Amino acid sequence: MIPHPSGRPWLVGRWEPDEIRQVATGPVRLVVIGFCPVATGRLEELCRRVRTVADVDAVAKALPGSFHLVAAVDATTRVQGAVTGLRQVFHTRLGGVPIAADRADVLAAMTGAGIDADTLAVRVVCGGMLPPPLADRSVWAGVATVAHDHSLWLEPGGAREVRWWWPPAPGLGLEEGASALREALVTAVDGRRRAGGGLSADLSGGMDSTTLSFLAARHTPTLLTFRWAEAEAGNDDARFAEQAARSLPEARHLVVAQRDLPPIFTDPGSLADTERPYLYPRTLARVRYTARLLAEHGSRAHLAGHGADELFGPVPGYLYRLARRRPLTALRHLRGHRALSRWALAPTLAQLVRTDSLAGWWLTQAEQLTSPAPPRRVPSLGWGLTPLRAPVWATDDAVDAARRALRGAAEHAAPFAEDRGQHQYLTALRITAPAYRQVSWLFGAAGVELHQPYLDDRVVEAALAVRLHERVTPWRYKPLPAASMRGLVPDVVLDRKTKGDFSADVRAGRRRNLAALLEVFSHSALADMGLVSPGALRDYLLTPHADISRDIATEKLLGCETWARAARQPQPLGKPHGKPLGKR
Repeated sequence: MIPHPSGRPWLVGRWEPDEIRQVATGPVRLVVIGFCPVATGRLEELCRRVRTVADVDAVAKALPGSFHLVAAVDATTRVQGAVTGLRQVFHTRLGGVPIAADRADVLAAMTGAGIDADTLAVRVVCGGMLPPPLADRSVWAGVATVAHDHSLWLEPGGAREVRWWWPPAPGLGLEEGASALREALVTAVDGRRRAGGGLSADLSGGMDSTTLSFLAARHTPTLLTFRWAEAEAGNDDARFAEQAARSLPEARHLVVAQRDLPPIFTDPGSLADTERPYLYPRTLARVRYTARLLAEHGSRAHLAGHGADELFGPVPGYLYRLARRRPLTALRHLRGHRALSRWALAPTLAQLVRTDSLAGWWLTQAEQLTSPAPPRRVPSLGWGLTPLRAPVWATDDAVDAARRALRGAAEHAAPFAEDRGQHQYLTALRITAPAYRQVSWLFGAAGVELHQPYLDDRVVEAALAVRLHERVTPWRYKPLPAASMRGLVPDVVLDRKTKGDFSADVRAGRRRNLAALLEVFSHSALADMGLVSPGALRDYLLTPHADISRDIATEKLLGCETWARAARQPQPLGKPHGKPLGKR
C-alpha cells in the first residue's frame, strides 16, 4: 500500500520491486508502475517541475517505456496508461467514491457488477475487428474504460477523463524517421537488459522478432531464442531463422517441432482471462505451453514482436489523403498495389472519391450490418480496417443491439488523426494491444515477464512521425524498420520479401478439435443469453471452409463464449493476476 500525501490509503496492489518507483517533492507525488528505464533522480527532476495536474503531460511525454503513471497534485489524483492500450485504466464508483484499477474484472468483483449484455452483443456480432471506442467498452456493467489517449482525474467532485496525447504529424522522411525509430527501439530493448541473465526472445525469421533478438544480443550474447516450427510447406520462416541464428553464435536456439506443440484450438473451452473476451483463443494452449517451456529453460523475461505489424504493415487508407496532396505519387502507389493485390479498379476508385466522415462510416456499418460482404479484392480506404458484417449465427436481438451501438458511436465520433491511414494504424494498435496485455498475463502465470518493445509509447511515436507514403509502399516490405535496423540486423532478414503463412496449422488444428468446438457451443452461454442461434452456429462450423476466415470468426466467438461462462459466476477478488492499480 502506498499512502497519499495526506496519509490516507491511495494505491493498493502487488508489484515486483523493479516495476514500481515513486518520488515526491513537496505536495506532489509521482508513481510509475511498469517498465520505465529511467533513474530515480531523473524522475525527481521531472516531479519538481509539476505545479498543476496538467503539468503531468510533460512528465508522461518525457518517459520511455510502457507504464502506468499516477500523480497526486493537491486534492486531485491523475491516472493514465499507455497510448496503445497495452496498459489500461478502468474506473467505477464504490460507496459513492470513484476508484480506478488496471483491470476491469477487479472493479467488477469489488462492486458486484454483472455482464453488460449490449456490449457483449456488439462483440459477438462484429467480431475481433470492432474499432474503438466500441472495442474499448468494458463488458462489465458500470465499469468505464479510460480512452488510451486520455488520463483519468479523480477529484473531490468525482472523476473525469481528459485527453493528454495526440499522435505526431507524419512529416518526417524515411531516412530521418528511421534514425529516430532506431534510437527509440535501441533504448527500448537496452532497458530490458537483465543483470542475472534469463532473457529470451522470439526469432521467427521475420523482420520484427528477429530485430529484437539482434538488439538484445548486443548486451546479452547468451540470449535464448525461440520459435515454433512451421506446418506450412510454403512457409520459408525456417530458412531465414536459421540464417539469422548463425549470426548469433553465442545464443542458445530453441525450436519446438510441430509434433510437440498443442494443435490449434486445443482445449477450446479453456478460459484465458476474466477481464474481457480474449481475441486469440485458438493459440491459447500454445501460448501457455511456450511460457512454461521458456521458464523451464531459464527465461525470466521474454521479448516478443507484437505490435510491429500494426505499426509498419500496409494499411491502404493512406492513399485517400495522398491522392489529394500528391496525386501523381498516389497514382503510382495505386498502380503498384493493384498489381500486387489485384484490387478491383471501379470499387477502389469509388472509395477514393467518397467524402464520408467518421460518423458516416459508423452509420454505414449499422445500415449494412446484415448486407452481403463486399468483394474480397477491394481495399478499405475509409475510416475502418474492414467492413463490419453480422455472422449468420447472430440472433436478431444481437444484431439489433449491435446496430444501436454502432449508431451511438456515430454521435460522438472523432478520428484519432486527420489522415485516414494514420487513423487506421492507431485503430489497429488499439484493437490488438489490450489482447497483447492478456498474453503478457499468460506468460506471467508461468513466471516469465513478457516485454513488447514495439508497443512502448516512444517507439510508437517514432513510427507514426514518418510520412505514410514512405512508411507504406507496394514495392518494399516494411521499409521503415528495414531502414532503421540496417547494420544491426543481417541484410538477408531486412531484405526479405516474403511472409510466413500458418494457415496449415489452423486447418490441421480445426480438423483435430472440431468435435471439441462443437461440444463447447452445444451448451452455449451466449445462446442462453439470446445472442447466438445454436443450430445456425453448428451448421457454420460443419460447413467446408475455403480459407481460414471462418476459423478467425469462430475464434472471436469462442473468446466471447468462454468469457461469458466465467462472467456468469461470482467473481472472486484477489486472483493471482488481479492487481488493483489504485484506490482513494
